[in-house]
Amino acid sequence: MNEIIKFIGENPVVYLATIDLNGKAKVRPFQFMTQKISERDNTIYLCTSNEKDVYNQLKNNQYVEVSVANAKAEWIRVSGKAVFVSDLNLKKEIFENDAMIQNIYQSAENPVFEVFTLEEGKAIKNDFSSNPPQEYNF
Repeated sequence: MNEIIKFIGENPVVYLATIDLNGKAKVRPFQFMTQKISERDNTIYLCTSNEKDVYNQLKNNQYVEVSVANAKAEWIRVSGKAVFVSDLNLKKEIFENDAMIQNIYQSAENPVFEVFTLEEGKAIKNDFSSNPPQEYNF
């Protein structure tokens, strides 16, 4: 999993796919900002606001896919179940380690600040070579 987290950390704009409340696919860029903490915990953490549509989409249908590519035409797709984390200590740690999060939310205790991770997941790393894809389950 650390290889996946490292790849995402090196290419921090990921694309998160959800299903909107009308049953249609919705993809949007998301910024991965918690590489150090994700590496330590061997999981992927993402943040959002509970005032955004994506939050309601994740609550309605927890299964998502994240995709990210690099300049060498390598990419990773990570699918799994989005699970919200209410651990205030984790939120504080994420908040303290990221200036963008601080600017957006002003406090780890901000009631709109949400952190989620992916569980029951699968990651596939691929490229345009003849090499077979690398698969990881978590």
